[in-house]
Amino acid sequence: MVVQQQQQQQGSNRSRPPPNIWLPPGFRFHPTDNELITFYLVKKVVNTKFAAHAIAEVDLNKFEPWDLPEKANMGEKEWYFFSLRDRKYPTGMRTNRATEAGYWKATGKDRDVRGGGGSNVNNSNSNGPGTSLVGMKKTLVFYRGRAPRGEKTNWVMHEYRLEGKTAYLYGSRAAKVSNFSRQYLMLCFF
Repeated sequence: MVVQQQQQQQGSNRSRPPPNIWLPPGFRFHPTDNELITFYLVKKVVNTKFAAHAIAEVDLNKFEPWDLPEKANMGEKEWYFFSLRDRKYPTGMRTNRATEAGYWKATGKDRDVRGGGGSNVNNSNSNGPGTSLVGMKKTLVFYRGRAPRGEKTNWVMHEYRLEGKTAYLYGSRAAKVSNFSRQYLMLCFF
């Protein structure tokens, strides 16, 4: 998940990397959509103990967006997290995206994230021949209050999930390894 805020940030930012990590001046963690899915989300789905230094793990429903920057491992304007998908109803497919202060609302339609195999794997934004569907990207905006009368804020989240052959290959393998079929999401806030 990626979270961004378009208005000036209130409170403290964590622009420092986690302790014991040395990064050269000018380093920015700015992966492409395909890299987020292929190199991070797939590994987390297959191995829930997988930890990426730049990506923290949070329960999205327990934090308001303005509290997330202090939970992030790094980032000044974008923050990346893993989060387990929380279903709105035990037997349903809808995702619960409510917090105490508001809710995340989808904007527009989900977008394909495509990547090629082999040497093409870093060509994340390519939708040409030879690329396959690896995941989906959903854009959401945070609203204060309760639907349908919530007040729109400037907090934006990109939610990534496995899709296509990637979901079939890695999602089913993860379900066999664990006794439950929990689904991890990659979140980016800004």
